[in-house]
Amino acid sequence: MSMPFYVAPEQVMKDRADYARKGIARGRALVAVRYADGIALVAENPSNTLRKISEIYDRIAFAGVGKYNEFDQLRVAGVRAADLKGFQYSRDDVDARSLANNYAQILGQIFTHEMKPMEVEILVAEVGVRGQDDQLFHILYDGTVVDERRFSVLGGDAEAISARMNDQHADDQSLDDALKSAAAALSGPDRTLAADDLEVAVLSRLNGRRCFKRLTDAAVAASLAS
Repeated sequence: MSMPFYVAPEQVMKDRADYARKGIARGRALVAVRYADGIALVAENPSNTLRKISEIYDRIAFAGVGKYNEFDQLRVAGVRAADLKGFQYSRDDVDARSLANNYAQILGQIFTHEMKPMEVEILVAEVGVRGQDDQLFHILYDGTVVDERRFSVLGGDAEAISARMNDQHADDQSLDDALKSAAAALSGPDRTLAADDLEVAVLSRLNGRRCFKRLTDAAVAASLAS
């Protein structure tokens, strides 16, 4: 009887993490940034049909980078979980923190026990009634949850984009300023992203019960030109 090859658990985890990071780095990045009236989500995405940013519930949005089919599975699971909880209990009981914890458990279980980890990073954002209640939860491929305060960057080249956001972000900025800072951070010094290169949505406290709203290319272009 042949003996199986032994691989140290540390090496297995390292190989899985490297595999997931390489897959995520091949995708285009995404920025979520707080502004005076809510949260803006800006993704580099020239596609008009494949969405990286979506609504989960009344005040909650989902964003993903990496392998589209994998983070879209997570989006659908989040919509179902939120709808079920809101139906069984109350709409006010559906919150970003519990959804982020559910996603963390799913990704952590897959990363630990499956042969191939998910090549995704996801964001769960919730806009509060007041600005100090806004929440941004960045969930990594291994289930690690990071609670962000001012902005969050997902995807390839995240360190450089975060550094540029630090230089440009200001508290209580307008939506136009938030979009311009996010677009500049995503594009970097060597190129310029036009409105049709971006997918933009907002969670706005001014939108009524359902806070999620997609911005058209014309609206984005007007904000970038202002």
